[in-house]
Parts: sequence; structure tokens; C-alpha cells
Amino acid sequence: MPCSIGNISLSCFLVGATASVLAELIYWLGYEDFLFYFSNILSLHFFQCILIILIIRLIFRDFTYQVGIRATFLGYVFGIGLMVYLFAPTSWQLFGIYGAVLAMFHYSEFLAIAWTNPSAVSINSFMLNHSVAYGVAACSSWIEFLLERHFFSVYKCPSIISYIGLVLCMAGEILRKLAIFTAKHNFNHVVQSEKHKNHRLITYGVYKLCRHPSYVGWFYWSIGTQLILQNPFCFVAYILASWMFFNGRVLIEEITLLNFFGDEYIEYQKRVGTGLPFIKGYTNYL
Repeated sequence: MPCSIGNISLSCFLVGATASVLAELIYWLGYEDFLFYFSNILSLHFFQCILIILIIRLIFRDFTYQVGIRATFLGYVFGIGLMVYLFAPTSWQLFGIYGAVLAMFHYSEFLAIAWTNPSAVSINSFMLNHSVAYGVAACSSWIEFLLERHFFSVYKCPSIISYIGLVLCMAGEILRKLAIFTAKHNFNHVVQSEKHKNHRLITYGVYKLCRHPSYVGWFYWSIGTQLILQNPFCFVAYILASWMFFNGRVLIEEITLLNFFGDEYIEYQKRVGTGLPFIKGYTNYL
């Protein structure tokens, strides 16, 4: 089971998701007596968010508070994403699916680490501040979606392309989480420079399929998000940017693994590929 901070984060995520869904349902079901106190749905969401933040602040402190705020925020985004998909105009539905997928990915990263490697849990486990490049890529995809929705809204309706993207995201998410749960304490969001006593080379489970299943999952998840949004330009850009990122990341990580495990890792390299297209990794035995 998750450690206590994992349980707290899960409770906060569910509270955020439930609150956002309830607000949308109140609006769409038209409870006029309740809505009399709020000029529109945004004011209701604003009121709820302020109330939840105050409650979390009263209950939690320091690290726990920081975790609670982030988990609640991601839960709220997840819930709104689902409601947008179900009730918003057709041209906004893709963004609703995307929002739910994005929120679930970042929250599940934290929960997976809390479950498998509690000693490594930190605020960075949410991966919300992964890098400047990651933030720029996300913002670029939002801008492309909004511009294309404004000028070519007919092309922003749910289609087979967006659902293929959703399946790709789900498959990538599952593969990445299986990698984390298989590796357990051997997995870390930061490439380790020193080998600890409990470090082991994992070659079973999904690691039988490829050497870097967590990267493979993330690679295809990122591409899938742009298929969901039906962003042609960012789809191509994400493929190139993700490939360049993982090519460099795999190279660094494999040099580290060779230093840690030597011939044992070389034999593993010979049996199993990286799983990433056209990325061989660091193979000094060739």
C-alpha cells in the first residue's frame, strides 16, 4: 500500500475531482436556488477552490500541505476534463480528454513513487516542473489547439485520430507504471550517479521487452497527447523533441548502468533493445 503521504495525496486528488464534478453537475442540472449565489460556473469553481485551499491549509503543514495542494489541483483538473468532454461544445471535447489524461499522468507519477519507493518521494515526483522545455512544449500545444479551434473548428471534433491518441496515452501510461512497479526502489526520476547497496539490475517483467520501458511509455504517451488534440504541427514537433530528449537521456543512463553493473548490463544489452525507435543507447561492446 502507499505510504501515508501517498494516502493523503490520493484523498486530496479524489476530493479535487469530486468537487469539480459536483460543481459542473450543479450547473448543468440547473439547481437555480443554489446558483442564485453565483453569477456563473466560474464563480462557483473559484469559491470551491478557495474553500478547499483553506481547508487543506488548516489540516496540513509544510511538505504535506505542498503535496495536498498539488494533488487536489490535479484532481480538480481531471474532473473538469471529464466534464468538458461530456458536456462542453464538441470543439472543446478534445481539450477535456487531454486535460484529464495530463492530470492523471502527473498525479499517478507521484502515487507510483509513493507506493513503490517512499524514500524517494518529493514534490518533484509530480513531474510538474520537469523542465523549461517540457513547459514550453505543453504551452505550444495549447496555443496550437486554440488557434486551430478558432480558425478551423470543424477539425477539432472527436474522431478516430483522437481516440487512437487516447489509446496510445493509456498504453504508454500503463507501460510506464508497470516499469515503476517492477523496478520499485531501483526506479528514480533522477538518474543516479552512485550505486546504492540495494540497487539491482532489473531484467524481468516489462524489462524483458525493452531496456527502458518507462521511457518508451512516456515517449508514446507524449505523442498520444497531440493525437488527442489533433495538433498536426505539435505532433511532428513532439516526435522530434521527445526522440532527442530520450536519445540523450538513454545515453547518460546506460553509461551509468554500465559503471554500476559492468558485464551483467552488457549481456542484457545484447539480449534486449532500448524499445525506442532508432535509439541504440551506449553499446561499447560493438
